[in-house]
Amino acid sequence: MIKKLLFCLFLLTATAVSGQSIFQSAKWIVPVFKEDTLLRPCPVYTKTIGVQKGLRSATLYITAHGLYEANINAQRVGDAYFTPGFTSYNRRLQYQQYDVKTLLKKGRNAIAVTIGEGWYRGVFGGNLAHDIYGNDAGLLFQLDLTYNDGSHLSVLSDSSWQCTTGPIRYSSLYDGELYDARIQVRQARPVAIADFRKDILVADHTPPVREKENFHPIKVWITPKGEQVIDFGQNMAGWVRCQLEGKGGDTIRLYHAEMLDKEGNFYTGNLREAKATDTYILPGKGKGTFQPHFTWHGFRYVKVEGCKVNANDFTAVALYSDLTPAGTFSSSNPMLNQLCHNITWSFKGNSLDIPTDCPQRSERLGWTGDAQVFCRTASYLFHVDAFFSKWLQDLLADQAVNGAVPSIIPDVYEKLRKDPRAGAAGWADAAAIIPWTLYWVYRDTAVLNRQYTSMKAWVDYINSVSKDGLWTANGYGDWLAPGDSTSLHYIDQCYWANSTQLLINTAKVLGKTADVEKYTPLLQNIKSAFLKHYISPEGVAITNTQTAYILALQFDMLPDSMKKNAADRLATLVRNNNNHLATGFLGTPYLLHALSENGYTDLAYKVLNQETYPSWLYPVKMGATTIWEKWNAIKPDSTIQATSFNHYSYGAVGEWLYRVVAGIDAASPGYEKITIHPQPGGGLEWVNAGYTCPYGKIVSNWKITNGKFTMHVEIPAGTRATIMIPGKESVEVAAGTYDF
Repeated sequence: MIKKLLFCLFLLTATAVSGQSIFQSAKWIVPVFKEDTLLRPCPVYTKTIGVQKGLRSATLYITAHGLYEANINAQRVGDAYFTPGFTSYNRRLQYQQYDVKTLLKKGRNAIAVTIGEGWYRGVFGGNLAHDIYGNDAGLLFQLDLTYNDGSHLSVLSDSSWQCTTGPIRYSSLYDGELYDARIQVRQARPVAIADFRKDILVADHTPPVREKENFHPIKVWITPKGEQVIDFGQNMAGWVRCQLEGKGGDTIRLYHAEMLDKEGNFYTGNLREAKATDTYILPGKGKGTFQPHFTWHGFRYVKVEGCKVNANDFTAVALYSDLTPAGTFSSSNPMLNQLCHNITWSFKGNSLDIPTDCPQRSERLGWTGDAQVFCRTASYLFHVDAFFSKWLQDLLADQAVNGAVPSIIPDVYEKLRKDPRAGAAGWADAAAIIPWTLYWVYRDTAVLNRQYTSMKAWVDYINSVSKDGLWTANGYGDWLAPGDSTSLHYIDQCYWANSTQLLINTAKVLGKTADVEKYTPLLQNIKSAFLKHYISPEGVAITNTQTAYILALQFDMLPDSMKKNAADRLATLVRNNNNHLATGFLGTPYLLHALSENGYTDLAYKVLNQETYPSWLYPVKMGATTIWEKWNAIKPDSTIQATSFNHYSYGAVGEWLYRVVAGIDAASPGYEKITIHPQPGGGLEWVNAGYTCPYGKIVSNWKITNGKFTMHVEIPAGTRATIMIPGKESVEVAAGTYDF
């Protein structure tokens, strides 16, 4: 297995041959100067080139150690931010390609590339480490010019470049940016040639981070503490663009926060060590436009110091990966609609090149557990195949040679970890769950082929550390569950079985018959050990929680003879909790499915419609515009907890809204066969939903008028669908539009 895993890593680097070949003559360059402060000014590489008449094409290839912003003749190259993107930099470094012909002119052309700290060398991670991947701010650059006469010229990063610093005096992902507009470009100095790897270079094929929605202030006021605060009305990840004017040396500071406290004051207690502050020192040359370059913040509110706020001068800009929207959902319940809005915006705020847990505090990491519980919901909101596929390549790259999977990808703690990577149930299982989800939604066999060795290594790792058929690791469990804790070892066993089942499914798709025969008995042994140690002969789980029965049902851990009893016990636990959930990160995504798939759809709706803690609609009632990390992030008395207010995990209920409430589901991989099976309830009078699958748009609209159920369905070309209308026989249809 170790040999196979290493071979898979070889395949990852083998795909970089084209990148290595593109930059064959270009040299990695670095500044000759070193800054003696943690808050380092951003280096600016400069070069002037000559361009002749008759330019046919101009293609730029570029990457960096850090984040880069390239300019040609003072015009920004491209509209992507945080390039070259966040990857496992020791093993995979992306480069980008740009058509820059329109930025060039005949004669002299000035090139400038600024390098921000970013993930590579900035302060990052919960332990506030810096220089995680290196302390250099390296640049690799190649500009290929082709003229009408067929001649070619390549402008390469080499010793002819110079480097200096400019107005960005520091730029930290957590702390924000200091921009001194009085400083332009200081005296340039030579560069040094560095012998950094090129064999890890890979082309960037994922949607880049771009500026998206703009928000204008809905309120500007003075808080009880006397602070000047702007409310943009939406919690988001992004920054503020502002028009500022003042005397030279005037300093303006923008502080960012998600919430106001109980008294209505600006609240930053949940940011941990992140300062989330952008500072602008004005040049005194009239009004200018300012925005950060290499940082972002999670915020709805902004406190401004140093100038009087004119609402027309401040705009909040949302930043996230430029994913294509896939689904729409609306209903007769405004609170449910707001929940859908919040789910969507939490994913937007946590999709800046990788799936993250939160966008505001000193964390913003690629937690695997959060990603796997939300992946299917994300697929209903946006086309996420390329987005998650790129991240999975880093999971494969960072997976330990023994098969263990880190809880965070990219694994920024690899150098600091003294203990071997053990892998946590429900987190490391992203190695199996997400590839299978992408296959099921997009019929992406390429991702299965690429990740198969990773999936297999993960299951084999668990098997190697198990004893008597039991996996007894110490993971995170049903994280932040408001009810009783579910046994960690119980959860371990359920997820081991689930990953093994997904591995078997994948082996069948890929035609790996020997592996099907190998892992099928293992799965049977895992389930047998589960029944022996965790379920009584009467069918009672040793840990009597909602999550215990949810996982047993959803991961098919029980024989058919025990399933009804388990579903009944789950329903009893829910009813005894006043029809409220008592689940955390691992139980919540499956709760409503476990109920509705076992005859308790009405109860599932009762849970969904609760407006008191703990519930999905409680945050909505409290004014949330994104999903919270904790069910009671704001207590009923308006007391604020130091937690994330933009955390998509509990938004995994979105899958149930699309699959059960609207009834849109894939009956075969890639939606070649579709199921339309809405299950009305919860007092809903109508639902309108659409989803663009690989074949086209699916529509499922239903309404109940005077007790009569009617439905409008649209099925895209190239597919067939089974339509199940409540109280009627199912019908098989081809592509077309149908009204029932």
